[in-house]
Amino acid sequence: MIEFRSVRKEYADGTVAVGDLSLVVPRGRTVVLLGSSGCGKTTLLRMVNRMVDPSAGTVLVDGADVRERDAVELRRSIGYVLQAGGLLPHRTVADNVATVPRLLGAGRREARARALELVELVGLDVALADRYPAQLSGGQQQRVGVARALGADPDVLLMDEPFGAVDPIVRADLQVELRRLQGELGKTVLFVTHDVDEAFALGDEVVILRAGGVVAQSGTPAEILADPADDFVADFVGLRSARRRLSVREENGSRLVVDASGRPLGLLEGGAAEAGTKDVRTA
Repeated sequence: MIEFRSVRKEYADGTVAVGDLSLVVPRGRTVVLLGSSGCGKTTLLRMVNRMVDPSAGTVLVDGADVRERDAVELRRSIGYVLQAGGLLPHRTVADNVATVPRLLGAGRREARARALELVELVGLDVALADRYPAQLSGGQQQRVGVARALGADPDVLLMDEPFGAVDPIVRADLQVELRRLQGELGKTVLFVTHDVDEAFALGDEVVILRAGGVVAQSGTPAEILADPADDFVADFVGLRSARRRLSVREENGSRLVVDASGRPLGLLEGGAAEAGTKDVRTA
């Protein structure tokens, strides 16, 4: 579990990145910090592994104040995935993934075996283990970044816009892969993004931030869409746009989901007479 207790971050020039914020990330859940650039979401993320120290307040991981832990030891115990992957270009995939196990004292053979397990876990062919990052696609590099973050089997995983540098198709694939991994591993994940669809696809809970790290609304994606807290939230998640206002249209015996402009978005499965939740296959 991660807990922020009345945290504040004010820089020397007087800029307030985060105001008085309190938040709990429950164990085994994925909480997404969502907001525009400059809203303090990355600052909050980096408070967890002490890359940024708060000006006031307390950050706890599993009930322990992070300031009472050695910063290096703390960072090695927490998985961290960056947007650009952050891989060491002069090391192979296996050596990149084995970095933290080696730092924690594992022998070379043990660390490599662990690395190969993780390469498979994130959906990569182990034949890629001896390649260098430059020999991989962007999506493959990001999978290696996730594998490396899992190297020490951390309870907590921090993800700072990890899929922002890849194309939309690869990004969607990586989101599916992350959901699969989270279903298998049950990590405590704090995820940062500015993409609303990504936040709603991944988050058990989504925290929408205003400028200055002020919480505009938090809740499940369904709660936010059904009852936005104010006009700022409604506009930010696109509830006033045609893309979010959906309806069903009959077309050649099929039921299409369309937006307010009539653009088809997907196919609604199940007959008109069926009750309950329907599956939507999006275009």
